[in-house]
Amino acid sequence: MNPERYHLVLSSAGRPVAQGWWGSETTARDKFTEWVGEWGKPGAQVTLLDEETGETLTEWPDRA
Repeated sequence: MNPERYHLVLSSAGRPVAQGWWGSETTARDKFTEWVGEWGKPGAQVTLLDEETGETLTEWPDRA
């Protein structure tokens, strides 16, 4: 297991404010939910990336 596979980024005004890395997708998704609850304000963006595949797993606010 790669301990830095799942990368969580909190950005504001297009700049990273906080980052975290986890080896477990479940833990990373739990942290994503926690960060959105704590930091999900207008102008903020929270993104969860899979560093192994380069895929964006989820982001807030949802751009879809």
